[in-house]
Amino acid sequence: MNEVSVAGVTIDTRHFIGGQRVASKETYTNTSPIDGSFLGEIARGGQTEVDAAVAAAKAVFPAWAALGAKGRGEFLHTLADLIEANNEALSQLETMDNGSLLRSHRRGVMPRVAMNIRFFADWAINELHHDVFETRGHTNNVSWDPSGVAALITPWNAPLMLATWKIGPALAAGDTVVLKPAEWTPLSASFFADLTVQAGIPAGVFNVVQGFGKEAGAALVAHPDLARISFTGSVPTAKTIARAAADNLTPCSFELGGKSPAIILGDADLDLAVEIAVEQYDNAGQVCLSGTRLLVHESIAVEFAARFAAKAATLKQGDPRDPDTDIGPQIHQVHFDRIKGFVDRAKADGENIVMGGEPNAELGGLYFRPTLVKNPAQNSEILTSEVFGPVLCMQTFVTDDEVVAMANGTEFGLAAIVVSGDRAHAHAISSQLVAGTIWVNCFFVRDLKAPFGGSKKSGIGRDGGTWSFDFYADIKNTVVSPNGWKE
Repeated sequence: MNEVSVAGVTIDTRHFIGGQRVASKETYTNTSPIDGSFLGEIARGGQTEVDAAVAAAKAVFPAWAALGAKGRGEFLHTLADLIEANNEALSQLETMDNGSLLRSHRRGVMPRVAMNIRFFADWAINELHHDVFETRGHTNNVSWDPSGVAALITPWNAPLMLATWKIGPALAAGDTVVLKPAEWTPLSASFFADLTVQAGIPAGVFNVVQGFGKEAGAALVAHPDLARISFTGSVPTAKTIARAAADNLTPCSFELGGKSPAIILGDADLDLAVEIAVEQYDNAGQVCLSGTRLLVHESIAVEFAARFAAKAATLKQGDPRDPDTDIGPQIHQVHFDRIKGFVDRAKADGENIVMGGEPNAELGGLYFRPTLVKNPAQNSEILTSEVFGPVLCMQTFVTDDEVVAMANGTEFGLAAIVVSGDRAHAHAISSQLVAGTIWVNCFFVRDLKAPFGGSKKSGIGRDGGTWSFDFYADIKNTVVSPNGWKE
């Protein structure tokens, strides 16, 4: 069976290679995290499918590159229009596939998917330039040239939004693409492939190979005909990819994990601080940027904790298709067990679980209650490892030096939050934090023009604006002499 109907949307479960649907000898079962219902048998790719996809992308690359930014932009704008026209279908599909809130998909996620495509198409046309400059009378001209075939490996927590965060600049730069979506959430990538056909994008420019990391992913990142590899996921997997890419010296971009601090200073607006803190349970805690370590000044800790508990108690956990639901399920049984394992070990170590700490018995399935661990031991697993679930830790501090040391005290450096009523104080703290993105008195405000990425083990490289094109393109400088011209 090659097609299935999910939430009334027809999906082809085969790969998309060279503009054609391609089956595999093997498949795997995809189920919904909402209720465990069957979604489809998904084609399970490996070396054969990867070789075919890379060959198709390589063959069409010269023609796609030759279109120039304006020519490619016309296709990409049509694609963005189609994404907007299919907002409801994509929202329903992805909610069933990854369990995120339907209302969030409709209002924010899918509009951002279209924006990712349109923004980078426009940036390549209008903004991607460097002023001409002279060196001893010689003129320097900087350009961004298409680099070749880009392998994109994407996660399951915001499948299509994070995929198009890579697809948009890669295609706009003139690269061709082989996408390997997360095996737990393959459906929206398959639907997206059909939209590229409707947009008239030439066969082979965009390809999808489904399957597992150790099979399809491993074959893809080791392929000698790649020009770029971009990956979002875990640190251990990034290390494996980097080793494979090293044999071919394939440039890599990594957006990895986080264990971000949310610093609540003594001069903070408590209502704002609590609102931001509770927001860290968004997407059932499955957000790499979340400020999962609440660092609260000792002078306001008691009142903050009381208000936090009251606010968190109003969150409704349940079916993500219900517009009143605030927290849905975890993505998969494997991940649910991983989260539960972290919390169970924290309990066994005597940590103080003051809220949640267990599955939601009323709902069953993959629903884990929002959890708060108060004052965990320094260097404890629950405090330093990325749980990637609805589990927050709260610690107190007294001095600025103390909180800066605490904030920077993990191997990660993806993001940070500072809540303060004093601009100078907030700036003083922010300037000392090691993180790729810092939010002051806000959270999750993202502009596609801004650089995005992680410090330390949270990643390599930056995305956004020209930074994306610096990765997906070959940057060239042409130096022209004033001499030798027959004029």
